[in-house]
Amino acid sequence: MKNRELTVQQLEKQARRLERRRRIRESISQNGGDILHSVNFQKTRKNMQHGKVSVHSHSISVAECSLSIREKLQKLGIRSEERDIIRGALLHDYFLYDWHNHIHKKGWRNLHGFTHPETALNNARKEYQLSPREQDIIKKHMWPLTLVPPLCREAWIVTAADKYCSFLETVEPRLEQMKHLGRHWAVIPRKVTVRPNSETPENNSGQEANGRNSSAVK
Repeated sequence: MKNRELTVQQLEKQARRLERRRRIRESISQNGGDILHSVNFQKTRKNMQHGKVSVHSHSISVAECSLSIREKLQKLGIRSEERDIIRGALLHDYFLYDWHNHIHKKGWRNLHGFTHPETALNNARKEYQLSPREQDIIKKHMWPLTLVPPLCREAWIVTAADKYCSFLETVEPRLEQMKHLGRHWAVIPRKVTVRPNSETPENNSGQEANGRNSSAVK
């Protein structure tokens, strides 16, 4: 009976989780549909962000995670603008290039983390009417690399979501690889080495035999 009740609770919890995710995705589609279906945003499918995760998938994941954080904060009485969060999250990495091989116009290499928020903001301004909160989200999402911290709750939420998603996309797969390697090495038999001076049963028996032989000679 207890197992049955536990199963029912698990099913109810899963149903609530699925309903919550459906609601979040519906909200993203309603508030960011024009971005999701734009030509340039679709091009971000080809640009890799972290590992095998594209900029397109990463941006949507950050939007979903941001809304989850927003819901939790709302329960604590901390309110924020849903539309600004969604649109800012979708456009926060709107730099539109492959950053792995990118060289900045000033000749800087490998400074993508410092420079891409401004590039993304400039690209987004060309295509969309951005609210002040959306601009702050895009420009400050790499804090503390941006030095100036976010100025609104919405930007703080997206910044936190971006860090969390980046961790899952970058560090977690590597930890899984390390665990896999650990299991692989665990099944390999180790070579046992015996020191010459170590006292083993065989050595002891040999020494005793030599002792008896020497006594017999005497």
